Amino acid sequence: MPPNDLDAMLRVLPDRRVLGETAAHEIARRLRRILADRGHARMIFAAAPSQAETLAALTREPGIDWRRVTAFHMDEYLDLPPEAPERFGNWLREALFGRLPFGAVHYIDTAAPGGARAAADRYAELLREQPIDIVCLGIGMNGHLAFNDPPVADFHDPDAVKPVSLDRACREQQVADGCFGTLADVPEKAVTVTIPTLMSAGHLFCMVPGALKARAVRATFEAPLGTEWPSTVLRTHPSCTVYADPQSASLLDGRTRTG
Repeated sequence: MPPNDLDAMLRVLPDRRVLGETAAHEIARRLRRILADRGHARMIFAAAPSQAETLAALTREPGIDWRRVTAFHMDEYLDLPPEAPERFGNWLREALFGRLPFGAVHYIDTAAPGGARAAADRYAELLREQPIDIVCLGIGMNGHLAFNDPPVADFHDPDAVKPVSLDRACREQQVADGCFGTLADVPEKAVTVTIPTLMSAGHLFCMVPGALKARAVRATFEAPLGTEWPSTVLRTHPSCTVYADPQSASLLDGRTRTG
């Protein structure tokens, strides 16, 4: 699929359940092929309610030797206690990492000595050890990928992982998603995998259900390429599939076919 084949890049499924099951099946099929060809795989996962159906379905996929898979997550809040359920590592442990026998799971340890910059550098070293095969991600309401919000997104970022400040729209999404009770509860800083690191992966699977994501999905496909909508960069990847439902695809111009 050429990078600009936008119709081939988009899958619109009937509802969130079917979206999650379809995406999980296609992720699993790709993962089995990588494991058969190379014997091991490295994956990065997003942590968000938009990913829940896909991750649940992925745990049910047969014929995968998860002991040969190394897992990462793509961002983590600062200034939350290690046991906080809102931490993305903890969310993924509950949803995925603790439910499958991964060969290794690497967490962003923001509580370790040295602060955010040291945490980012340590994680970057782990990510750079070998190429990333698969990224399972979503798109934020402001078009962010991981925590690369428009003010800090850089398509040519020299860092593999970096500390960032979260913009208000990003923090408001965390409340809208039910992850926090109020805006004041949402941390203002985080550590994130950068856009070039995500885009370096062999295959991207992007799950974006729900009406709250309709503007972002439209922008991903129709806005000018640039960091005003960071997700537009997905159009440049040669192996990226975006999975939407009728609600998230409702504003697209003529691309709301299902399949």
